[in-house]
Amino acid sequence: MKRNNIILSALALTVVTPIEARQPNLIFLLVDDLGKEWIAPYGGEQIGLPNVSRLAEQGIQFDRAYSMPQSTPSRVALLTGQYPYHNGWVNHYDVPRWGHGARFDSDHNPCFPIQLKAAGYKTCIAGKWQLNDFRLEPEIMHTLGFDAYCMWTGGEGGNAKVSDLRYWNPYIHTKEGSKTYQGQFGPDIYSDFVVDFLKKHRTEPIFVYYPLTLTHTPFVATPDEPDAKTSREKHVAMVHYMDKVVGKIMDAVDELGLADDTYLFLATDNGTTSAAVGLREGHYVRGGKTFLTENGINCPFIVRTPSQKIKGRSQALIDFTDVSATLMDLGEALPDARFKTDGYSFAPLLEGQTENSPRQIALAMGSNPAEIDANNRVHNFHAFRDRALIGKQYKVFLTTHKTIDRIYDRIADPYEQHNLIGKTTLKALVEKQFQPLIDQLPDLDAEPKYLKLGVSYYDINPEVLNKHAKAKGENNKNFSPLQTKADYDKFN
Repeated sequence: MKRNNIILSALALTVVTPIEARQPNLIFLLVDDLGKEWIAPYGGEQIGLPNVSRLAEQGIQFDRAYSMPQSTPSRVALLTGQYPYHNGWVNHYDVPRWGHGARFDSDHNPCFPIQLKAAGYKTCIAGKWQLNDFRLEPEIMHTLGFDAYCMWTGGEGGNAKVSDLRYWNPYIHTKEGSKTYQGQFGPDIYSDFVVDFLKKHRTEPIFVYYPLTLTHTPFVATPDEPDAKTSREKHVAMVHYMDKVVGKIMDAVDELGLADDTYLFLATDNGTTSAAVGLREGHYVRGGKTFLTENGINCPFIVRTPSQKIKGRSQALIDFTDVSATLMDLGEALPDARFKTDGYSFAPLLEGQTENSPRQIALAMGSNPAEIDANNRVHNFHAFRDRALIGKQYKVFLTTHKTIDRIYDRIADPYEQHNLIGKTTLKALVEKQFQPLIDQLPDLDAEPKYLKLGVSYYDINPEVLNKHAKAKGENNKNFSPLQTKADYDKFN
């Protein structure tokens, strides 16, 4: 953290405390379901993305940033600074859709926006949430530390189908309540809200968390490409529009004169939906969402620093548990001492003090829908969920029995085609590197921590929900990122 410097004047023998520069603005854009095979700076060959490319040229492009493989585990890890085995959100769970009083509870989980607000930030969120039911908790975003919010509600189970809409005619929740914005395109509403917030609070320290609804399914045509018909055409149109939104935020920061005081982050929460096949560096790559393979968790991650002082490609190892520690460090916010964090701040890297991060091993885990248990609470379907551990060169997969069953050289074999587990000498070397961390992992993954609120507005049979949890085995089996041109051509 930054501290005041004390300057001694040799002539006057007085102590002068200089006026401290204000805290930097922090803007975090999180794209939904998009892997590197669709991102031009990372070798995606399908489409040009001028704004994301501009951001990469102006900032730090991380090559070794790791998310979790699906939405809920990624987003809760980002908010809490805890791995799913600590925060309990090991599996995916759409709170508004599946109900049962489940919720993200800030009394039982750390939530860094609360800490930034306490440090003097004006805070804003727009886009996708899905961790609370706004019908039951209409002011929950304020409780979680946000002064302003404009959120797609998430499909609300038992509610009219209107609540499913996040793109055209979106159903959005603000301080004025939830309503349909007829004839409008959701991403325009969310991004306009963010830009208006920047304008209103430009003289104050600002924190914006913008989890975009793009580019998650359903595939839709956009205002810029209304004639898109096939799944591929619509997906490409949505990726183009994501790039447009990124440019809109970048331009607002620049035009408002905030660029010299702003850290602008861009990341994605996991890989692309497996329905999509993209082209990256000459390889046909299937979307890796829900999988622990590199195309599912090695996410795009770019940071533009104030005045663009630090630029280039970074091989520093980071993961989503590091985000909260880094943002609080940059914003001079104190962490909540009640909670354990698994993350490391890489703020010194962003400030140009080092080229490395303090992290030696990254971890990714969690996907597939959770269950409802006999007590009508969210329940993870493994005592110890399978996971991936990533080091400087090697990556290992842990089974639900807490044993290593696959080893890959992620530098020589980024698409994980050659399991090295049979090489005895290498296996011993790798196990020596990873075993100390494996030994520290709890044998029992936590369940989600929350105080249940009353009853939901609808009733859903737990047996129906549990049918969603089809993949009760390990989520990294029998899946190759590499596909054929025929698979690529089928995505239409």
